Amino acid sequence: MANILITGANRGIGLALTQQFTSRGDHVIAVCRHGSPELDKTGAQVEAGVDVTDGAAVDALAQRLADVRIDTLVLNAGILAKESLGTIDAAGFDSMRRQFEVNALGPLRVAQALRDRLGDGGKVGIITSRMGSVADNGSGGYYGYRASKAAVNAIGKSLAVDLKPRGIAVVLLHPGYVATDMVGGSGDVTPTDAAKQLVARLDALTLEQSGSFWHANGSALPW
Repeated sequence: MANILITGANRGIGLALTQQFTSRGDHVIAVCRHGSPELDKTGAQVEAGVDVTDGAAVDALAQRLADVRIDTLVLNAGILAKESLGTIDAAGFDSMRRQFEVNALGPLRVAQALRDRLGDGGKVGIITSRMGSVADNGSGGYYGYRASKAAVNAIGKSLAVDLKPRGIAVVLLHPGYVATDMVGGSGDVTPTDAAKQLVARLDALTLEQSGSFWHANGSALPW
């Protein structure tokens, strides 16, 4: 039985990942801002009240987990907003800053706080998006989301370099276009199916693949 910590675990992809890991017997530490009845049903250890943009809350989580060895850390918490060129007002720029705080700095804040809890030879999965790929951008827009995901991709690559001496592998994973609340329920893959693919990628992850960028279906993605 492995210890898996997942952020943003109360709904969507995070909830589906929690369900996948707990159903096979792993111990999941489900981190979220607010719990949910669906999350409670999984039997996971729920750590609610943790906003990944709140340094004090993240540090308090690390203190509560002082005696825990984390085998796999899944940095999943994220938000999405839509910006179009010519319509980005002051509120829009504030929204973009918030996306950077959650999508890019949040994973780094959690990874840094929990670095001593990660077991040597462990794994870190960052749930990013192909919308963070510069080479793959053929439609524009979504300035805050694209830029924040590109930033977390760069952060993930640096984490891979810094954690390699401990044998910890880091992978950047695009889950697909998943039908979650974040995208209004649209999408071409269910959270359950996306989670199955993501778990498969994490299970197969080796140190030689550390720092790479993958679609959940197993295909490599361009930077």
